Amino acid sequence: MTVRVATEEDIDAIRHVAKASWETDYPEVLTRETIEEGFNDWYAREQIADALFPARSLVLVAERDDVVVGFAHATWSSDESEGYILRLYVHPDYRRQNVGHELLNHTRSELASEGVERINAMVLAENDPGNTFYQQFGFEYVDESQTTIGGTSYRENRYVLE
Repeated sequence: MTVRVATEEDIDAIRHVAKASWETDYPEVLTRETIEEGFNDWYAREQIADALFPARSLVLVAERDDVVVGFAHATWSSDESEGYILRLYVHPDYRRQNVGHELLNHTRSELASEGVERINAMVLAENDPGNTFYQQFGFEYVDESQTTIGGTSYRENRYVLE
């Protein structure tokens, strides 16, 4: 498996992983319409393309046999030495194969090289696998806020790793 910085050629593959993940992880939490609307908003080609190039933003992809099987999107503030893992998804067909672990390790390493000392991870409160993932890697639950998906507000947990 290879983990590398995403390019514009990866946008469709990132969208594919995100869509499959949302459809697998959220049917009990989000309606089909909300999944579609949220996906189209958060993962519009332009949104992903914009995240590939700005300063203090990182998008990594994990590849297996030249197929993108996961991705991570993180940002950071050099003023505060604080980073944020906004998204980390693994295609459902490739879960439990250390893809998420490798993406997390590479993301942590890249953030550390940028001077980040504290990493925040955001995950929907009702996404049990996502919450468990961060907890098993030493992230500690800090608080809860609200995020909007498809015009509806949902609880989102924040985890921190110092």
